[in-house]
Amino acid sequence: MASTTFSGPVTSTNGFIGNLTGNVTGNIAGSGRITHATTSAINATATATAAEVATGYITSTSVGTVTITLPTGTLLGAALGATQGTVFDLYIDNTAGASTVTVAVATNGILSTAAADTAGSFGDLTIASGVTGLARFTLMFSSATAYVFTRTA
Repeated sequence: MASTTFSGPVTSTNGFIGNLTGNVTGNIAGSGRITHATTSAINATATATAAEVATGYITSTSVGTVTITLPTGTLLGAALGATQGTVFDLYIDNTAGASTVTVAVATNGILSTAAADTAGSFGDLTIASGVTGLARFTLMFSSATAYVFTRTA
């Protein structure tokens, strides 16, 4: 299949075939699933690298408690090519772990107002082990080097 460059809106009445890659701006509508081609495993207390977080999906299978500290806003912003208004979802999967995983933010990463005001939900930074051990966090960049962090599922 050949690659084609378009200027302006593109419409399809029968859908599109293939994978969406690269940076996307604007609105995306439809149904389907998001598949993370690569994941990162963090099984001991550590500071996650920007590359690990940039995969968007971190697993933990540790038998002991784990604290994952996120990278600085500067490092993470550079890895994601972030600018003001960039929004990024991070999934942490502790379903195969045997103990709690806790997330901590680093320099230039702050908890959102929702997280600070409602610590038991939006600010819940712990992920249980077992079948309920999944969490989604949203990072919203206020600049290329600073993000606000909220639990969204």
